[in-house]
Order: sequence, then structure tokens, then C-alpha cells
Amino acid sequence: MFRLSGLYRYPLKSGAAELLQSTQLDSLGVQGDRRWMVVDAQSGRFITQRLLGQMNQIKAHWQSPGELLLSAPGMPDLQVAVPQDSEDLRGVHIWRDSLRVPDAGDGAAQWLSQFLQRECRLVYVAPERARQIDPVYAEIGQKVAFADGFPLLLIGQSSLDDLSKRVGRDLEMLRFRPNVVVEGSEPYAEDSWKRIAIGGIEFKVAKGCSRCIMTTLDPATGERSADREPLTTLKTYRQIEGDVFFGQNLIALSSGKLDLGMPVEVLE
Repeated sequence: MFRLSGLYRYPLKSGAAELLQSTQLDSLGVQGDRRWMVVDAQSGRFITQRLLGQMNQIKAHWQSPGELLLSAPGMPDLQVAVPQDSEDLRGVHIWRDSLRVPDAGDGAAQWLSQFLQRECRLVYVAPERARQIDPVYAEIGQKVAFADGFPLLLIGQSSLDDLSKRVGRDLEMLRFRPNVVVEGSEPYAEDSWKRIAIGGIEFKVAKGCSRCIMTTLDPATGERSADREPLTTLKTYRQIEGDVFFGQNLIALSSGKLDLGMPVEVLE
């Protein structure tokens, strides 16, 4: 039997993970996941660990009804309220998408700018301002917050175990920043799944997740591995037309609750 063995939320895009025992799913995936994002103060361009590895030292705790508690080494904790959605919006850019979203204010901007040593702002996205998922893979009206392209990411535990053996050392699951981890399947079995159900919630398995340099960053320190692993090994057997794939992007077809240990059923 396949079962849900890992459940994660990343309230701040490229910030540290929250390990969950249970969570609600809403229209944008795991409740509170990647609803906040750091952007360059001048250009509005999104900033991630690809540019600033120390972002993984920022712990962003999601607090109902959506507020954020920020903490980082050498910094005082900072409570950030969900900004009011008004006409005073900030234009931001994430990959090919441009949108206007509320800014969290000067206090949050100063806190992040001090820690990251770069002038930046903190922004928030609500469901009504979220981005359309690529219509090649989703229905019109299916949205994503500040995740790269899809609301949810699934990785099979056995797939990571296989990769660790190939690399020659144990790799942390958080290098790949999944939302859900499934155990009990064969390595890379998720590549062939099209629809699954967890706890009565049905998910579309949309497409494989292409991986980047972020997988080479130690999730505890933000330091880049000198041997560029695991990306180097992945390129030897998981590369298709120049892209390296590991894990599967999901779209939840309804809301509901997920709990660790729930059975995972492959429907198609």
C-alpha cells in the first residue's frame, strides 16, 4: 500500500520549510503555501535561493488567518500581517508572469533587506490575484500562488532513496522542496501516474518537475555542493531534451484535509 509519508509547507517562497502533520488544501494547494514572496525593490523581480542561498535561513511560520512570523539568525522575530488589498499595489514579475499584488509594508522590507543585504520588498498573493496555471496542463480558472508553476509537488521516497545510492550519500528530501511525499512505490513510479487520490481528494498529475541549481544547495546551510550534486547525477539518467526531471507536479481537483499516514491510491 502506498501512503502519505511527508507533508510540507513553504509560506515564503524560497524560505525554510514547515513540516506538517496535517493540513487543509484550498484552491491554491496547501493552505498558506508560497503566498508570500521577496522581490527586488526596484524591478519587482522575484528573488529566490537561486540568487541568494541564505534565504533558506529565513523561517516563515504561517499563522491563521494568513499572517506570517519571520525569524532568521541575528534578527528579531517579526510579525507580518496580511496586507490590505487596495489600489496601492506593487507590480511584480515571476518567470513569465506579471501581476499586481499587495506590498507588506516598510517594516517587513527593512527586515528582509537587512538580513539579505539587498533592497527588497515582501509581497502577498490572495486567491483572487493568483496566476493561471499553464493552460496546456490545467483548466481555465485553476490557479497557482507564488510556486514556480504548479500548486503542489509530489516525490516518491523510493525515488530519493535510489538517487542517494547513485550519488553515494544520503540526500535530504528538502533539497527538492516537495509538498507531499509518498512511500511504498517503486522508484520513479510517480512518472507514470496520471490521477491519484489521497484521503478522498483527487489530484491530477500534471507533468514532471524540471530541476535547477537549487537542488545543489544544502537545505540546512544554503551552501552549494562543490560537486554540483545531485544535479550532476540526475543529468546522467533523468535528462530529457536538456531538462532534468525529478518529482511530479500536482493539481488538486477539490479542497479537503490531508493527514500523514493517509493511503495514496493510483486511479490512473
